Parts: sequence; structure tokens; C-alpha cells
Amino acid sequence: MNHSFPTTAVRRVLPAAAVLLLAAAAVPAHAAARDTFPGNWLQLTVTRGASPSADGRGTLLLCDPPQGHSRAVEACGQLAAVDGDPGGLTAAQDAVCAMVYAPVTARASGRWNGRPVEYSRTFGNACELAALTGAVFALDGADEADEADEAGEADVEAGKAGDADAPEV
Repeated sequence: MNHSFPTTAVRRVLPAAAVLLLAAAAVPAHAAARDTFPGNWLQLTVTRGASPSADGRGTLLLCDPPQGHSRAVEACGQLAAVDGDPGGLTAAQDAVCAMVYAPVTARASGRWNGRPVEYSRTFGNACELAALTGAVFALDGADEADEADEAGEADVEAGKAGDADAPEV
């Protein structure tokens, strides 16, 4: 059985298809997607440790109108006060943090008033992060995880104290 193809039609379509494929490959998919967000927005992430890892939380904060973050209104207000620069956020005056080194890294990437925003900073611990960045990096689940860690440490200490009071069997 012989098959024949119209070679002239294939020769005409092939260069056009190649040009389209090259043009599509030249524009990264993530760049095109990010440019579609209107207004001011930041992709926020918080990871444990000083280097990038998969152990972290993240969210997309949109500020026109505020959404995508459990404290979006407060976070957008704080960012508006520093023209979208997380490095310009001021420390909470009443914050008291333990001198425990458990580093967390906060990152922000996005656009504010039409200009790109890139921010990355490693803090000594989650308390320091909260004290210095306010609501901006207070991502869902961050407080609950820290409270669970502290509660677990308290349970361990309580267990040790309970063992001292318990009679030996």
C-alpha cells in the first residue's frame, strides 16, 4: 500500500509552524502569567532556614482590592506606607523575642506602582520576622505551626517535671 502526501502544502506550513514554536519558546510562561495581574501584587514566601527549600509557605498578595492573604488589608496598608518595599517596614515597638536562632527566610517578588519588587532576607527566628515585617509575611499557618512547636516544647518540659514527681514503680 502506497501513501502519498502533498509535499508542497507541507513545505509551506512547516516554516510557519517553526516560527510559531520559536516565538512561543522565547516568552517564558511564568513571565506572561505574572504580567496579567492588575495593580500592586507580591508573591510572598517564608521558608525555614537560610537557604531556599521546599519547606515553606507562600501566597499571592493582591492589593487592588486586597485579597489572597489572611491579613491582606493590613499587609497592603503596611506596604503602601513604604511604597511596596518590604525592606522599608519598621519594627514593632512592643515586640520581645527570644534569643533563639531558628532562621526563617522571607522573600517577595512582584510589582508595585508599575515597578518590579524583589526582596529576600533571613531573620533569626519567626518572632523577629513578625516583629520586623508586621502582617506582610504573616502567612496562613505560620502562627499555628510556631505555637504547636512551642506547645510541644512545653509538653516535653511538663513531662520531665511530672516524671520527677512520679513515684518509681
